[in-house]
Amino acid sequence: MISVVVPVYKNEENVPPLLDAMAQLHDDLDGDLEVVFVVDGSPDESYRVLRDALPKSGLTAQLLLLSRNFGAFNAVKAGLRAARGECIAVMAADLQEPPELVREFHRILSTDEADVAVGVRAGRDDPWLSRRLSGFFWALYRRLVQPEIPPGGVDVFGVTRAVRDEVLKLEESNSSLIGILFWVGFRRAQVPYCRRRRDIGKSAWTLSKRLRYLTDSVFGFTDLPIRLLIRFGLFGLLASILLTMAVLVAKFGGTIDVPGYAATLLTVVFFGALNALGLGIIGNYIWRAFENTKTRPNYIVAKRHSYDSLPAENMDE
Repeated sequence: MISVVVPVYKNEENVPPLLDAMAQLHDDLDGDLEVVFVVDGSPDESYRVLRDALPKSGLTAQLLLLSRNFGAFNAVKAGLRAARGECIAVMAADLQEPPELVREFHRILSTDEADVAVGVRAGRDDPWLSRRLSGFFWALYRRLVQPEIPPGGVDVFGVTRAVRDEVLKLEESNSSLIGILFWVGFRRAQVPYCRRRRDIGKSAWTLSKRLRYLTDSVFGFTDLPIRLLIRFGLFGLLASILLTMAVLVAKFGGTIDVPGYAATLLTVVFFGALNALGLGIIGNYIWRAFENTKTRPNYIVAKRHSYDSLPAENMDE
């Protein structure tokens, strides 16, 4: 059996076509499917709609409601932990990634071709600006964080139960689930697909969330900020030495009668900004280390419902 984890946030209107797609996938896989819906503190009626529709859907499913919005990656973690299949796939609720990917993930993982299968965008039916911004974001991500990430990024993936267990052992706060997935290694296979245009609703994946995702990944998987800070510091030290020598030569040569105000001000501003940057970078690392020492859970499940193909076996908690 393969479990499909679907995080749900502001997707009330997408629920009916999503359930239809899962029902078709259920038939294609001869019933070897479990769907784990995780409602990530969504402010709309996504939870109620799913709760009412799942008992009549004929799907083997779980419905988890988180106590508040913990973020998509933490919602996926909750679904991964609850999943009961030997293979686990993750897909979005907006159906921009074709559900047929799950069938290919299932084939690759169940035949032991790989331990991790990731969907790789061969194309995307998105607006021009969205494509350009996404391409720039992932190019920056690959350069700064993890070069092995596919050029278009990763939104959907499938893993074996063994890989799932290793990923869930890493209880990190303010981290990146995709970054962890690539960090743990294992044999990976890529499945190309074309990303569909979103027909219903608006994506919650805003620019600010993208930037937060990038900074979490940078601070979580690379020492690049520290290395850049050291280079800036060395550059500033070298520049100050050269300027000092130039001032001394000019002073003893008689070309400077009164110390220059502008040069002093620029030097103070430069090193003041460098110090502020350094404190910000170091503070970020300290804050993240402090967050991880609290050992707070990454998510809290407020309600959990289980639905089996046979209505008599339905169970609510």
